[in-house]
Amino acid sequence: MKMENRQQFLVVLTAVAAALLIGNSLIYEPLAKWWSARSAQIKELRTQVHDGRLLVQREAGIRGQWSDMRANALADDPSLAGQQVIKAIDNWSRASGAEVTSIMPQWKNDSTNYMTFNCRVEASGTLGNLSQFLYNIEKGPMALKLDSVELSAHSDTGQQITLGLQISGLALLQQTKP
Repeated sequence: MKMENRQQFLVVLTAVAAALLIGNSLIYEPLAKWWSARSAQIKELRTQVHDGRLLVQREAGIRGQWSDMRANALADDPSLAGQQVIKAIDNWSRASGAEVTSIMPQWKNDSTNYMTFNCRVEASGTLGNLSQFLYNIEKGPMALKLDSVELSAHSDTGQQITLGLQISGLALLQQTKP
């Protein structure tokens, strides 16, 4: 190769290499990042569509559960709801043989849509009686949840046990439409 041809070849090769470098950094890399982001977004949207279809398929079951929750929620009148819970606790204690020694109710207005009824219940009895009492609370239809359970024995043999419960209930407030 002659010197002129070699210099021209190196100039052309350098220009091509520079063009490829510029093309890579200005065109290819941004397009590759955009394509990856678009692929991730499409994958996320497909997942959301799949989840939405599953939700639509389960609509009847979800609506049924919601109507059960609404039907079994406490009354939105605090005094009536308190009476409901106290009456239910009394019925459950009679059915189980546990003796309720104290009930301390308290209302919390957490939101404009609902209120929570917190209640501290102390009961005593044998382990079988208290187990049945807890079972009745858990299986009852009311919208109640056991937040905490404490057991303590009063005798050396453990025959007489005291149960401390923290119960919370849900009262859905009726929305008044203007």
